[in-house]
Amino acid sequence: MPEIDHSADARLGEVRPQHMLDLPRLDAYLRQHLAGYRGPLDVRQYAGGQSNPTYALATSDRRYVMRKKPPGVLLESAHAIDREYRMLTSLDPMGIPVPKARLYCNDPSIIGTPFYVMDHLDGRIFRDPRLPDLDRSERSAIYDEMGAVLARLHAVDLKAADIEDFGRMGGYVDRQMKRWTTQYRDTGITDIEAMTFLMDWLPAHAPCHGETTIAHGDYRLENLVFHPVEPKVIGILDWELATLGEPLADLAYNCMVYRLSLPMQPGFDGKVPEGIPDEADYVDRYSRRTGRAVSDAQWRFYMAFSLFRLAAISAGIYVRGMKGSATSDNALAFLTHTRTIADRGAEAAQGR
Repeated sequence: MPEIDHSADARLGEVRPQHMLDLPRLDAYLRQHLAGYRGPLDVRQYAGGQSNPTYALATSDRRYVMRKKPPGVLLESAHAIDREYRMLTSLDPMGIPVPKARLYCNDPSIIGTPFYVMDHLDGRIFRDPRLPDLDRSERSAIYDEMGAVLARLHAVDLKAADIEDFGRMGGYVDRQMKRWTTQYRDTGITDIEAMTFLMDWLPAHAPCHGETTIAHGDYRLENLVFHPVEPKVIGILDWELATLGEPLADLAYNCMVYRLSLPMQPGFDGKVPEGIPDEADYVDRYSRRTGRAVSDAQWRFYMAFSLFRLAAISAGIYVRGMKGSATSDNALAFLTHTRTIADRGAEAAQGR
């Protein structure tokens, strides 16, 4: 059996007690339903995947990645494993770099929740967006490729990919605001002034309409797998939040690194490393690739919106931590993170 190399990814370790699996039952299911699968099965868990627990599976000759819903009572429409799987299978034939999805199981009796299995990708994942171990030219190439792949994703023909029904055409911002406002209010947190401000400011400043494309929903450097030696994306990960939406929302989310730095997700803290384009340059490159102009008013809205949404997600992680069902061992710290993210969102809304 190939060993899972813990040194290759410090975020890979033993399966947490709250996310333990019935390995004999999972092994038997995979033997019956996953083409080419052969045991015995070795399982480790990634520290990432704050929302959906993510596991590394190793057999005698193959490596896979498995994602599942978390245990416990879940917020409505959250942890959309089935949608994530469908997006992977739809984009693969379109030439978008995604892992090959192999199997989806909606039977909770196997490991407690629905799950899916995809191929493991041998490549590089850059956890630190500052790319401290790369030189100036390598940083430039990595960020240029990240922006280019996002532009390609937003150019996918929805009909050709057979995902016209993956979401609604138009009205994306209104739906998202209602969704994340509801989910934030459902957490019961009421004392974050910046969130209250954003819940009032965003609906009043929303664009009248926006173009509909695929919206990844969590497009950032850490969710991309790069070729082992080339500045080439070979896989876009973590499609749980994907839907049909507005491309500028995806772009703004991708650019939050310029505005926000957290312990588990560092940013630039106002100083962009050499070789990495500044925020305006990065947005301009995207505009030239796609032909989408971005006004100052639009950018203020989409950046504030992206930070609000991330704050709502962070609040949800905190609440799951209080209930003992979160993937992260430090989920309780997410209340502080929620406040920080919301503050950055209010600043973006005010043009700061």
